[in-house]
Amino acid sequence: MNFKEILEIMINRNISDIFLRANSHLKGRINAQIEKVSDNVLDVKALERIVKEITDEKNRQVLEAKKSCEFTIWHGDHWRFRVGIFYQRNTPSMVIRKIDLRLPSFDKLNLPSQVLRKFCRERRGLILVTGVTGSGKSTSIASMMEYINVNMGRHILTIEEPIEFVFGDKKCMVNQRQIGLDVANYTDALRQFAVHSPDVIYISNIRDQETCYAALTAAETGVLVFSTLHTVNASSTVERIVNFFPPHQHHFILDQLSTLLKGVLSLRLIPRADRLGLIPAYEVLTLSPSISRLLRENKILEIPKYISSGDVYGMRSFHQCLVDLVEKKTITAETALEYADKREELEMELRNKGLI
Repeated sequence: MNFKEILEIMINRNISDIFLRANSHLKGRINAQIEKVSDNVLDVKALERIVKEITDEKNRQVLEAKKSCEFTIWHGDHWRFRVGIFYQRNTPSMVIRKIDLRLPSFDKLNLPSQVLRKFCRERRGLILVTGVTGSGKSTSIASMMEYINVNMGRHILTIEEPIEFVFGDKKCMVNQRQIGLDVANYTDALRQFAVHSPDVIYISNIRDQETCYAALTAAETGVLVFSTLHTVNASSTVERIVNFFPPHQHHFILDQLSTLLKGVLSLRLIPRADRLGLIPAYEVLTLSPSISRLLRENKILEIPKYISSGDVYGMRSFHQCLVDLVEKKTITAETALEYADKREELEMELRNKGLI
């Protein structure tokens, strides 16, 4: 089995991720579950041959030095694949993620289209999309970038590691910089952004204090900044940002967030009950006057209560979203309980509604 055959299996069987390990069956993630997708077993030499086939000299040097590397590969007109190679038990392993470049609309993604369009029309501030790995963060942000690209005349600058979705200029000018290829690191890219005159910046991941501070500074200077975090809901996202910084700076950071944090979209991909596939459950935080006040006063623990009662501002909690999906029979009550933040509270409401 060669590399192109593996990619075709991913496309034809709707596999989001595929896993290659020496002396193991080929396995893939299908509707969030890991399954065997081929009886073929790749030995060490076969896997090393695939690694050599798909890496260039620079990637091979990185792999040798760091024992891991990451890059993307084109395949056909609509497909791009993110490849991560790493060593385990002193042999190479590989994870390949499929990226469909045909970006669907917010409605087709089952995302809150009205509030996302509002986010995209902001002129400055910080928009965060959060969730665990594989929850749809990159696709959601790419859809927002494309909405801006199609509808507004702005300069979009992306800073990614690696570049996933590739955008052609429409109403916007889109420049995409890859860490390690076009710029050394996030810090250098964000130090340089002012001379590039962007209206919109997408940072693929905020992972440390320096990147977070640069993102907030960019938002403060009049740029709309999009980024992602690996957090599970809106309030934990605020906590993560604040905790990037030492305690004596927390008041200053919360004061910045009270004006700059325009929105948080938190995602969880959940198996559907009505048909094959996954559907996102989401939580949305927007910068209402009450949320702004809670941030200034460092009352982060009160944020969930205000999200639940903030529908007039476009807010919605995971709890509300899960109840709605069960009522529509899109997911089962058992699945909803599995993904809930507060299982007992959700179970009580579903029982009161006669849904379990």
